[in-house]
Amino acid sequence: MHSKEKLLKRLKFYLILDAQVNDYSELFEIVKIAAKTKVDILQIRDKHGNAKDILDFSLKAMQHLKGRVPFIVNDRVDIALASGASGVHVGTDDLPIKAARKMLGSKAIIGASCQSLEHAWKAQAEKADYIGFGSVFRTLTKPDRDEMDLGLLEQVVKTIKIPVFAIGGISQDNVSTLLALGVKRIAVCRAVCEAEDVGQAMEDFQKILRSTGKS
Repeated sequence: MHSKEKLLKRLKFYLILDAQVNDYSELFEIVKIAAKTKVDILQIRDKHGNAKDILDFSLKAMQHLKGRVPFIVNDRVDIALASGASGVHVGTDDLPIKAARKMLGSKAIIGASCQSLEHAWKAQAEKADYIGFGSVFRTLTKPDRDEMDLGLLEQVVKTIKIPVFAIGGISQDNVSTLLALGVKRIAVCRAVCEAEDVGQAMEDFQKILRSTGKS
């Protein structure tokens, strides 16, 4: 098994840093807490920011993390490349997985957002390294989406071979519902980044996920 595959296999707790939820100064404070190994992988997401701000933050975060936590850039393959980030996460309307791979190379981590089994199969066939599947619950990040049929999530987790991260409205109050379906990986944003005690929220999620055993 290649080193990237080994890394991906152990990743369970994915934290999304959203510039529409926290400002960049707050997000960097969260990065500093996350660097103490309380999360497995980080993503910067800024749907409305300019390229310079995203790049500046990515460079600053990468310098602080020093490779201790994989750092992913949402949407922007160019910024992932310029910053030396660990990889990129693309949606259905972003640069295709194959094009992102051509630009970033085989060592980069490339994730894909999927909302259906067909999306998931396609992402896997196109050699995505992982899938973000959702939104599983109602979320302010995607307010136009309804909650997902959890039977579909269960089917994807059981049939897709690459890592699947459930995403969307996940909190400590509902994560047990997902674990009961066989979900072993989650991506969260507000449940950590808006918590009164961010570090404690990270630790609590890690404990919950560790209780599921090895994947």
